[in-house]
Amino acid sequence: MEIPDENGRRLLPRSLGLLSLGLGVAAIGAPSRLSRLIGMDDSVAARTVVLPAVGAHELLSAVGLLASRHPSGWVWTRVAGDAMDLAALARALRDGRGQRRQRIGATMAVVAGITAIDVLAGVLSSRAAGARRRAVRASATVTINRPADEVYRFWRDFENLPRFMYHLESVRSDGDGRSHWAVKAPGGRRVEWDAEILEDHLSEMITWRSVRGARVPNAGRVRFARAAGGRGTEVRVELVYAPPGGAVGRVIAKLFGEEPEQQIRDDLRRFKQVMETGEVVRSDGSPEGISTRGQVLQKPARPPAAGQLR
Repeated sequence: MEIPDENGRRLLPRSLGLLSLGLGVAAIGAPSRLSRLIGMDDSVAARTVVLPAVGAHELLSAVGLLASRHPSGWVWTRVAGDAMDLAALARALRDGRGQRRQRIGATMAVVAGITAIDVLAGVLSSRAAGARRRAVRASATVTINRPADEVYRFWRDFENLPRFMYHLESVRSDGDGRSHWAVKAPGGRRVEWDAEILEDHLSEMITWRSVRGARVPNAGRVRFARAAGGRGTEVRVELVYAPPGGAVGRVIAKLFGEEPEQQIRDDLRRFKQVMETGEVVRSDGSPEGISTRGQVLQKPARPPAAGQLR
């Protein structure tokens, strides 16, 4: 699974890769025609040195942008090439006269526009790279003594998830595979996002991800498989998300006992209880649950207050 929005952010670099490919072919294959088009046909150096060099650079950029899964560096290479192209055009503009000067000026305006797009693509690609570096991946597995189709149906109704997911406040199904999620975040905050189902295989697997623009980009997958020895269903959950606080946010979460792997294990333990007994089991000694934060809240050697047990 990948961090959501990354595919959208790769679309612009790939488009720039196709542009680089076209410019590279033109600069190497028809330098004389291209030099006339941009107003530099009076320069032998432009036809024999500058344009072939530009063409080679563009073709190299095209290969990097089209072939790389993470093209951030190649986009900034294009920006550097744009700066050199603008410098060469500015030098030619000083020496140009008449229509040649007009063509060079028009070419500079076009290159400046392309440079702005390249910078935008570089910023978006760098953000995507940052999200990949911050990405938290977690997974856990539990065996539930229930048939796979029953376990799948319960999970597939996302509105059931808050019954056993501690941090999840609510899920609202909006139809067409879309849903709205709200979770409790560290510091008493509340984070919401919309999600969409990507894959849905009956009694086998569900894959979902947040839609573009989510404050906390995330994706998840849950697999349902028949457990060995007829022991019910093995449920495996995989999550990936990019916390807004980065590494600091992960450290703080761990201090409060909210490490992602532990969260999933605790949630799946409660899921198993719901599927096998119909409710989450809490003991008299731990009415707040089994999370670290719940254990801290529970005062030792004191019975639970009235109404705590549920």
